[in-house]
Order: sequence, then C-alpha cells, then structure tokens
Amino acid sequence: MVEQQGYMKALCCRECGEEYPLEARHVCELCFGPLEVVYDYEAAKSKMTRQTIEQRPQSMWRYAELLPVAGEPTVGREVGFTPLIKADRLAKRLGIRELWIKNDAVNYPTLSFKDRVVSVALSRARELGYEVVACASTGNLANSVAANAASAGLTAFVFIPNDLEKGKVVNSLIYDANVIGIKGHYDEVNRLCAEIAGKHDWAFVNVNMRPYYAEGSKTQGFEIMEQLGWKIPRHTVVPMASGSLLTKIHKSYQEAVKVGLVDEAEYSVHGAQATGCSPISQAFKEGQDFFKPVKPDTIAKSLAIGTPADGFYALKVFKETGAASDDVTDEEIREGIKLLAETEGIFAETAGGVTVGVAKKLIASGAIPADDSAVLCITGNGLKTLDAVENHAGSTREIAPSLREFESLLDSDKELAAATQ
Repeated sequence: MVEQQGYMKALCCRECGEEYPLEARHVCELCFGPLEVVYDYEAAKSKMTRQTIEQRPQSMWRYAELLPVAGEPTVGREVGFTPLIKADRLAKRLGIRELWIKNDAVNYPTLSFKDRVVSVALSRARELGYEVVACASTGNLANSVAANAASAGLTAFVFIPNDLEKGKVVNSLIYDANVIGIKGHYDEVNRLCAEIAGKHDWAFVNVNMRPYYAEGSKTQGFEIMEQLGWKIPRHTVVPMASGSLLTKIHKSYQEAVKVGLVDEAEYSVHGAQATGCSPISQAFKEGQDFFKPVKPDTIAKSLAIGTPADGFYALKVFKETGAASDDVTDEEIREGIKLLAETEGIFAETAGGVTVGVAKKLIASGAIPADDSAVLCITGNGLKTLDAVENHAGSTREIAPSLREFESLLDSDKELAAATQ
C-alpha cells in the first residue's frame, strides 16, 4: 500500500464514513457529504520522528507522510516553512503576555498560504494524469495556480470575480494563465466552475481535487508546532473564507498527537471574519450550528465567500476546542493592517488586518486570556491589496533638496519633530 499510494488509505465521507478510491472526486454518492483523505497513521508514525523531520529540507514537504501525494512531490517543492515571529511589540499593544505571527505573507512563490494547497493539488493532479488545471478564486488561489502551473508546464484556467484588486489580476495574467473574469461574486464563480468541472476533464483544485488540495493547509499547523519546539499553541487565530484553513490547522494538531510528534494539550482555534462577509462568526455569536449564506460586501475580498464550504465544520471546531469567533469592519481591518506593520514590520493583505483586528477583540473580551500565548496566522502579502490602504497609510512630505527646507519642515511638522525626540 505504501509503495502504491503513499500513506493515504482512501477518501472518506466526513458525514457518513463511506470510503472511496483515491481519485478526483469530492462528494459522497450516498449522502452528498464532503470527502477528505484518511491515512495509515501507524505506518506514518514509524517514519515521522522529530529527528527525521528536522533533518529534511526546510519546506512543507518535510511532513510528506501526512500529505496526499503517492510519490515525490513534483510541484512546489520549495513551498512553506515560513517564519514564526515572536511579536513582542504587537503583544504589548494588544495586551497579551506572548504573541507569535505565522507569516505566510512571504510564502514562495506567490506570497500567500495558497501556495501550500496548490502545490499539493497540482502534484496529485499530475499523478492522476491531468494536464489542465483550474480554480475558482478570490485572488490568491488564482495567483498560485497560475504560477505553479507555469513552473510545471501545465495549462491553467483561473476564474475570478471581475472586481478583484488589480494587483491580484496582474499576478495571474503575468504567468500566461487563462484568466476568466466573471460578472458576479465568488459564490457565483464557484457554481459555474462546478458546472465546468462536470463537463471538462480538468483538475479543478477546489472542486474535484478539493480533498487533496485542502490537506496542504495542515502544513501551516505542522510548522507552527515544530517552530514552537514541538508543542501545540494554546490559542491560534485563523482568518476564514471557506473555513477550510481553520479546520485543517485543527486537523494538523490532532494528527501530530496521533503520530507522536507532540504531547496532547488543551488548545483553542479561533476564527476571524470581515463584518461584510461573516456568516460563520455570526452563526457562532448567535449560538447556531448552521450558518446563513450572505452576499459579500467587504474590502477583504480574499475572505469574501458568502456560502463557506467548511462553515459547518469550523463551527464544530469552535465547540470542540472551546474557541470563539468574531468579525471586524473595513475600518478595523485597515487599523489591523497598520498596527501589524508599525509594530512588527509585516505588511499583510486585508485578511491579515482581519486576523489582527479580531485577535484584539478576543483578547479584550477575555476569550483569549491576557496571560496566555497566541499565534496569529497571516495568510497573504499587503502588496496584493494596495487599493484597500493607499488612501489610509499617510502621505509623503515634499521638499526641495535643501537642508534649510528640511530643517524648516522639522520645525513646522509636530509629528516629524516628535519622531526625532
């Protein structure tokens, strides 16, 4: 089994438990529940010791036994192992004893955590014989599919809402991908892609390849534990669009215990959303097990999924781990971006502003106690969403190339004068 299909056992329905072959499928034929990959944990355990992993190359593939690729990865071998930053200055501003930033804003090659899921999906797609790959995207996924497909010599189709940030559109076009702008929001794009996937024999990373694709998110959790000295963080704050990243980080913590990489410990995985698209956080605050779909209206376009595929399972994670969820307005998102930048020198996209803003609320409310430790997951780079902050980041002062003019500026500008004290 290990030689033929890695450490994967089957695709398993998350609802009824029915198992399926390791093919390109994502929905149970019996109950229409979502499928996910299950592994032979005993076999993996014998290979995944701390010492063995630490001797491997510093990429997400150091955890290969718990990733759904049968052989060696062929796409994105350099992806992952991004920095975990101890954020003392931000911790002081937020009022918490200890804070860490998992910074996927510098992930290779397209500066977002989506490079993790895409490298897994495309590596598996090649094993299954696909030559055309595709996705429905709010931006970062489109960038990653386009870039990684180009590096692998695959043909790429990316479908996006036609009102995405210009930076993300250019970052897909530059790789010569086929970029299709849809006149509608993400959920309409996703429905169209489901129809296209039913007609064309393509590997849609977040449709028929979704069970494999989603597993790549676990590597962010594995890295966090290793970088903390092989322990599960007490609190983790994760931005939510579909809710998949949050559920897979939770899964990574559980799997690490199963294979003996970390000791079992109490932990909470909290969710962060933008108020303009917050079906999961609203359901949590109302004490509901199911969310109500919404029409997105937020500057956090990377999180603008009104019908989140894993929303139900994210709500289950909150309950299982004693976690909380909240949301922040557009103005609070901008404040979060600026606060992270000015305290830790990290420029995050709008999703990062959501994470910081919600963490601030959860700490203030006591959902994350001030004497605890937390990890904030930053998932994308601020250079991709300049439109959201360009008129809110301050302005330059212009002078002639004259020392006299500069000294005069220092004398007249109280903010500059204070900076020199």
